[in-house]
Amino acid sequence: MGETNEVLWCIIPMTNLLLQVYFDLMRSFRMVFNEFFENGSISQIEIGLGPRGELRYPSHSAKFGWKYPGIGEFQCYDKYLFKSLQKAAETWGASSFGKGSENTGSINSIPQNTEFFHDDGEYTSFYGSFFLRWYFQVLIDHADQVLGLAHLAFRGIPIAAKLPGIHWWRNTNSHAAELTAGFYNRCYSQVASILKRLESTLNFACLEVRTRDEEREFLKALADPKIPVLIAAWDADIPAAGENARPIYHREGYNRILENAKPLGDPSCRCRLSVCNYLRLGPTLLEKHNFMEFERFVRKMHGGHPFN
Repeated sequence: MGETNEVLWCIIPMTNLLLQVYFDLMRSFRMVFNEFFENGSISQIEIGLGPRGELRYPSHSAKFGWKYPGIGEFQCYDKYLFKSLQKAAETWGASSFGKGSENTGSINSIPQNTEFFHDDGEYTSFYGSFFLRWYFQVLIDHADQVLGLAHLAFRGIPIAAKLPGIHWWRNTNSHAAELTAGFYNRCYSQVASILKRLESTLNFACLEVRTRDEEREFLKALADPKIPVLIAAWDADIPAAGENARPIYHREGYNRILENAKPLGDPSCRCRLSVCNYLRLGPTLLEKHNFMEFERFVRKMHGGHPFN
């Protein structure tokens, strides 16, 4: 079991001045808490890269009315990102592409009811490809810049970045919910490449994925729990960590974490988690039956066959 400290950043095209401010903040944090770094109390720093610390756009925020399994909304209409989009379109030789799509529905739409996300929709067009590549590039540049500063500020201290588990609409052609959050094409492997270069750990934020009670909702949302985030980390040969997105007190949920943390049929033991964060400690977990299940889970994390 591990625990991390987190610094949260916003996603905007960054100026040199803003980058310097970020770096100064991280360096100050390292100096002020030096005692805890030296004695091992702080063993890793998780750098927040977006909402809930995850590398993604705030595309599906309940604060703005989102409800599962809505596709979410693209986040590129403030003056800074819109200017970046226009500049990218001009550089690409298609200034008419310097606009956001008007055919993406609303935050709670389903893919097939939109012109952009339905099968063979606008996302497959020249414009769609340009827009989605630009949208993802802004996100990955953000990760590269901030993690690069963290690598310098916390030199010698392991750092980590959290990736989300956006599983709804994965069994559609467009993967609409992932697109609005910023993930496009072979995105996870590209993120893993950056983390490898910066000697960082990939932390997957949805280890439990689903339970039988959620099966009907998964089918309705054409969801796929086999999100290739951890596979991208293992393929890149970088440390992989994970945590549950919601509280878990039952054996089925714990077994799903174990299944992801210690996959069966891996003779090399390469595909294992280096750290597992359990969220969250509270009165419900400490109830007798729940705590017995938690004790079993901890033993299995440190033991042999996870499902005995």
